[in-house]
Amino acid sequence: MALDPVHLAHDLIRCQSVTPVDAGALDRLQRALEELGFRCWRLPFSEEGTPDVDNLYARLGDRQPNFCFAGHTDVVLTGDPKGWSIDPFAAEIVDGVLYGRGASDMKSAIAAFVAAAERLVSRGSGFGSISLLITGDEEGPSINGTKKVVDWLKARGETVDACLVGEPTNPKRLGEMMKIGRRGSLNGRLTVIGAQGHVAYPHLADNPVPRLLRMLTAITEHRLDGGNDWFQPSNLEVVTVDVGNNATNVIPARATAGFNIRFNDMHSGAGLSKWLRETFDGVGGDYELDIQISGESFITQPGPLSDLVGDAAKRVTGLDPDRSTTGGTSDARFIRHICPVVEFGMVGETMHKVDERARVDDIRALAEIYFNVLDGYFRA
Repeated sequence: MALDPVHLAHDLIRCQSVTPVDAGALDRLQRALEELGFRCWRLPFSEEGTPDVDNLYARLGDRQPNFCFAGHTDVVLTGDPKGWSIDPFAAEIVDGVLYGRGASDMKSAIAAFVAAAERLVSRGSGFGSISLLITGDEEGPSINGTKKVVDWLKARGETVDACLVGEPTNPKRLGEMMKIGRRGSLNGRLTVIGAQGHVAYPHLADNPVPRLLRMLTAITEHRLDGGNDWFQPSNLEVVTVDVGNNATNVIPARATAGFNIRFNDMHSGAGLSKWLRETFDGVGGDYELDIQISGESFITQPGPLSDLVGDAAKRVTGLDPDRSTTGGTSDARFIRHICPVVEFGMVGETMHKVDERARVDDIRALAEIYFNVLDGYFRA
């Protein structure tokens, strides 16, 4: 009997795998893959100051080309369960819709790919290799997940020739959009250092707040770029300003702000870091700046892989997906270092929300799309 992706998605959703807890999700997936003949490697990784994370790499076949599906079984917190129509981990189907945390992002896509792989295997025709790279750390720090699995693949000489990431890329209807790249992300934390004192004697103190505001104004009023053919304009957003001063008669000693820059391929993390420091130096005064770059921008130029996914989606849904680079970061930022990568998955309208859900018909349609991708890739 053919594997039903809805049943597998149901089982995966029932595993309460909130980052970094696995809760049996990878065990369930591994069982399904081993039944199809996949060889599986469990890859737990650790790093000081971060939670341990379990990962899975599975491969069927030992010849090239190796087509890889990448994704994650970890999910975000549910929020208040009382806000949900049903238990967020019950995986109930109501009126043809599967409810549960991870239904959209992205356990249904994982189940759909396994069903597609099973269909290709059962057909009995020759192919190179099919693999899955599944992490439990995509919704978390992304330190002990896909990044380290990619390093593991490199170390053992494992070659991946193309990758499809199953993130929920479609805004409202299955078939609307794929992602062929992503903007980079830079997080900055700026601390301006002054000297505490009495508000009535400002000459005896050094108020850091006005300098912090001037520094923030200098970077927020600067137009980074106007975007280009494939990327929307880069944007800088201040996300927090903290002084921690509850007194009305004390000038604080420090003032801190946090900001994020989502940047396109007209910039690099290093270039933006240099611009930030030069801008803040121009304002003057003592400050500290901590910068964390979680990923550089990248694009897989439209070509054979995106055409393959687009043709498969159109065949099933009648829609030709937009080739987009919008949205946040994903683990494709790590995979792009080893092979061409595109992203296509479920409708993302309810991801991370209360009553996250996916239409049952969409899950089965996605499995059909993934089968057509595999079939087209190995026939080429």
